[in-house]
Amino acid sequence: MKIVIDAMGGDNAPKEIVLGAMEAVSQHKDLNITLVGNEKEIKKYLTESANIDIIHTEEVITSEDEPVRAVRRKKNSSLVLMAKEVKENRADACISAGNTGALMSAGLFVVGRTPGIDRPALSPTLPTVDGKGFLLLDVGANVDAKAHHLVQYAIMGSIYTEKVRSINNPTVGLLNVGTEDGKGNDLAKKAFTQLKEAPVNFIGNVEARDILSGAADVVVTDGFSGNIALKTIEGTAMTMFSMLKETFMSSLKTKVAAGMVKSDLKGLKSKLDYSEYGGAGLFGLAAPVIKAHGSSNRRAVYNAIRQASHMVEHNVIDTIETTMETIELDKGENE
Repeated sequence: MKIVIDAMGGDNAPKEIVLGAMEAVSQHKDLNITLVGNEKEIKKYLTESANIDIIHTEEVITSEDEPVRAVRRKKNSSLVLMAKEVKENRADACISAGNTGALMSAGLFVVGRTPGIDRPALSPTLPTVDGKGFLLLDVGANVDAKAHHLVQYAIMGSIYTEKVRSINNPTVGLLNVGTEDGKGNDLAKKAFTQLKEAPVNFIGNVEARDILSGAADVVVTDGFSGNIALKTIEGTAMTMFSMLKETFMSSLKTKVAAGMVKSDLKGLKSKLDYSEYGGAGLFGLAAPVIKAHGSSNRRAVYNAIRQASHMVEHNVIDTIETTMETIELDKGENE
């Protein structure tokens, strides 16, 4: 199996990218990784080159670049060259912690769509109180969606959750303002009706306040609502840890208390750590494309590589395509 990685994408590139790649090939002997980026910079941290190749380029797409324009103009950038390796079948999957919009553009314009899928979905796995986690999609690949797009998200999410996360018959919930049937805006109502007929284990509407409690294994929504939900969760977690730290450091008594529960707090932080879940899958493309978190450390990179590997091993893309061939969705203009 061969995975190609944008070595220059992300806040901690190329160091953490290289360290994560070395850990992955040391643990999985059948894995080959190609790092795309500045060879001189990569080699500063590459102490073991077995099963790791380098494609040299000095061009990089930054976070300030306009995504579509950058993909079209920076054809020798590490991100675009990475996507081309997949497109031309020299790699089975790709990973980048760089510009999210540029990765989505490269996914669409270079890697291409999965037949039967109209729009891809950006899909992170988020933590739950029981440690099981859940898949949320879409979180921003498409801010506007129709009902049949949400059905496609549900199908892709179910297949991924069952094949990669090993959850049998995963439950699917529709993010909504209430759990009762008939709740929500026009999109939610139409999606609810279509999801009841879809080949997924649809359990109905779920509210945002319940998703971290494990209300469903897969939660589907449009990219606008999903992105707001994701950033609200991230912001709340960061604020709570900041408030806890401030409280524990406020006096000698609380500092002593902090020392007593230090290991428990570390366990809680680990439970909520995004790096344990890998990256966000860009589902709906012709090959596995993983968007790692911009601040990914070596552990996050390693888990993103494992995630991509599992998608390849379990033929997730082929299964999505085959499933879509067997169903007919209502794509009427009245959506």
